Amino acid sequence: MTSITPQRRFSNKISKFSAALVMTAGVAVLGYFALPVSAQIAVRNQGYIPFSEPPINYRTQEPTDPVALLQKRLDEGKASLVYDEKDHGYLKSVLELLKVPVDSQTLVFSKTSFQYTKISPEHPRALYYNDDVYVGSVHDGKTIELVSFDPMQGAMFYLVDEKKVDKPVFQRAELDCTQCHVASGTRGIPGVLLRSVKPVRTGSLLARAKTFISDQETALKDRWGGWYVTGSLAKGSLANTVFSQPQASDGTPPAEAAPSPLGQAYDAKSYLAPGSDQVALLVLAHQTQMHNLITLTNYKTRLGLHALAQEKGGVADPASSLASLPEKTRDQIIKPAEQLLRYLLFVNETPLGGIDARQAIAESAFAREFAARGEKDSKGRSLREFDLHDRTFKYPCSYLIYSSAFDSIPDPARLYVYHRLLEVLSGEDKSADFASLSGADKQAILTILLETKPGLPQEWLDYAHTNHLRTATQVAGRER
Repeated sequence: MTSITPQRRFSNKISKFSAALVMTAGVAVLGYFALPVSAQIAVRNQGYIPFSEPPINYRTQEPTDPVALLQKRLDEGKASLVYDEKDHGYLKSVLELLKVPVDSQTLVFSKTSFQYTKISPEHPRALYYNDDVYVGSVHDGKTIELVSFDPMQGAMFYLVDEKKVDKPVFQRAELDCTQCHVASGTRGIPGVLLRSVKPVRTGSLLARAKTFISDQETALKDRWGGWYVTGSLAKGSLANTVFSQPQASDGTPPAEAAPSPLGQAYDAKSYLAPGSDQVALLVLAHQTQMHNLITLTNYKTRLGLHALAQEKGGVADPASSLASLPEKTRDQIIKPAEQLLRYLLFVNETPLGGIDARQAIAESAFAREFAARGEKDSKGRSLREFDLHDRTFKYPCSYLIYSSAFDSIPDPARLYVYHRLLEVLSGEDKSADFASLSGADKQAILTILLETKPGLPQEWLDYAHTNHLRTATQVAGRER
């Protein structure tokens, strides 16, 4: 079946719109925080870092991500990191100050961090996260590893020395981390990812085995290799499993890697939470690539405007209307924006196979806490509500549309995404690309966004007025 391309559709409506990680020597990137074995820690001013030049200025632009802002508070004496002498060092304090819930804990036992010697099925690495920050902790490790998302720059990488000192500092580790975290799995920008691998019993990687990026579109059978997963979704995946690859004695190629169940080899009492939450892993699979697509769209727009300004001998205008740009620049902006739109709406999400949603939520403190933070419309609905039977969320539109990173996408791309989103949700775009969204889904998402998302474009407000729908401003006025 053929359909009108986004670029062609845009061209047809241009007047209307303008009015309205990689394997290294024995170490694979899994999730985030992976560095080369020989890496120096927290090197800031040596070596080549991608996107260091204008207009991105990844090395030199002052970051405003949550960790950078916390470090300023520490410097000013407005906050302090507390060291737990008995257990976990600075970890609890780091999580508390960055508002990262303990219940988000997931556990990875493959040797895929620069602290790989400390990681094994008996001592998995613990990962925690919220909407903007990812935190990694290794048993008896030397550092706490952090990725913190800056609204304009994407992933920023930090380390905190686990040795007790008078003034602990979040050290930016841009050089070492970007060696692995600017790769195809992160869509070529400083980002994060979950990688699924085939580990052997020690946690090392099976030689020459295929690896997978785990996101919302990855088949469940290929997810979570090297991870513990607590919950029914572990069945049929690579979770909680190790592999062996017997050598052939007759000179033929080795047999296919044979999986075997691992069980729970670790002591749950050694961790802040009892397990590796399956709901937290589902959300993590969505959020990591959603972060990357937001950053990609931001970067591509800024790079396109900068290149255009250089051609004309001027300065890039981030407020330029997309309709006013030449076709080459528009195409550079529209391509990642369309990718972002589809991921935002969970197009091509892999079905969960009909798990018991009520039980999954009852067993997951993370799921209950996560959903409670949702912005609710007049009917009490939110984009953080879970489905967990067939799909991750009840209303398939990413909660990261509320993030400062999404709001910081330069106008040409951000307004295009909003324009296309309204086309889809209003039913104007009837293409097969969005067939997974029912009419009820579209109407619910549209109403939720109109009533809860501040700063919607005028095009959305006009649509709400014409169709007698309430907006966030009107709802807030009534509440007062």
